[in-house]
Amino acid sequence: MQCTIEIFIDGQWQQAGIFEPDAGTLSLGINGGGRFDYDIDYAVEYLDQGIQYQVGCCYPVGFELFREPKWPAFLLDLLPTGAGRRVWVKRLGLTDSEKADWELLLHGAGNPPGNLRIAEAISRPVVDHFGFAKTEIIERREDFIEYAEKHGAMVAGATDVQGDAPKFLLTQDVQGRWHADGALADEKAARFWLVKFPRGKTEADRTVLRNEAPYYEVARWFGIRTGGPLEFSENTLFIPRFDRQAEADAVKRFGLETLASAAGIAEFGKQGNHLVFCEAIARHATDPEKEILEYLRRDVLNVALRNTDNHGRNTALIKTPDGRVELAPLYDFAPMFLDPEGIPRASRWPGSLEPETGRPAWRLVAEALSAHVDPGNVRSALRDLTGLVVQLPEVMRDCGVEKPLIERLFPRIRDIAGDLEAALQ
Repeated sequence: MQCTIEIFIDGQWQQAGIFEPDAGTLSLGINGGGRFDYDIDYAVEYLDQGIQYQVGCCYPVGFELFREPKWPAFLLDLLPTGAGRRVWVKRLGLTDSEKADWELLLHGAGNPPGNLRIAEAISRPVVDHFGFAKTEIIERREDFIEYAEKHGAMVAGATDVQGDAPKFLLTQDVQGRWHADGALADEKAARFWLVKFPRGKTEADRTVLRNEAPYYEVARWFGIRTGGPLEFSENTLFIPRFDRQAEADAVKRFGLETLASAAGIAEFGKQGNHLVFCEAIARHATDPEKEILEYLRRDVLNVALRNTDNHGRNTALIKTPDGRVELAPLYDFAPMFLDPEGIPRASRWPGSLEPETGRPAWRLVAEALSAHVDPGNVRSALRDLTGLVVQLPEVMRDCGVEKPLIERLFPRIRDIAGDLEAALQ
């Protein structure tokens, strides 16, 4: 029993390597051991050619056999989770447990974000389908994929995605019609989207989704690396993807690896440690200081606007074909403290660096980062961020964040600004 990992590089899909679970461990799912090794021809071709040819930051191309006590961390980035997992479990008639992980990998990892896929899970484009109008997506909402399948469209690749909120990967063709991602030949694709719906049925769930697009514009103003503007319509959020780019008769796919994978974390749900993630950035990013300062900027905004769902799979490294590695544009940034399920801050600074959850000791954080970033540059960044945080209520209003949310966040914003000012004393 094994699976084949393919990677899209140099304009084509290529076989990169094989993962083989240890005998008798499939019932353990991702917690079962296994071995990964690169395809010999692939290793000969791309040995020492750059990180963009690796299946994961922790797996340099070569002839080494990687034996792991759990599944390799990069495979967890490919495995559907949350709503996507629930769709696949139902589609395959499985019971949702660790025993389902292997079947989900073999069927649901044929078209994940990034430039990796599992060969056994690929759904080949079938006969051409006319596609759907945007209004059909909005009207059907989370039932759209079932609706599309009933109307003869191939839909398997639309749900190869992670996250608890219902979401689909969709592609627009050159005529502007919408298809499940993976259902179109590359030469017919024009734009790539992630379409997202409320996590639950409550008004709080809808409030979170309504404010995600304005939150994103606040982040853009704050100086955080962002993608294209998000579009919201009737409880449906359209998010332009940054890991795909349509070109003349071709599609460019960028490598995308979560910080959890880059840090070698082969499990879901683990409390995130910001220092561990910063160390992973320092090891793998092309410009570590620049990217760690970007990461710091994101956490300041996360605590000010209370985006608590900041786990290690909600931030990723993007790898360009020329070998540049940097933090991917921001994604999944929303007022998650409103979520009815009560989402605690998922990643924190360890120990005394964050004595109160959501209130980091910024001076100690700056000292801890001095191994990777010039202390003067950290201090300068904190000074700049202090001035920006003070302006957030006004900027939020200008960006369209709803007034009750701004009023509720005002005390927190004031506190974070005070914390930053104190760190500069």
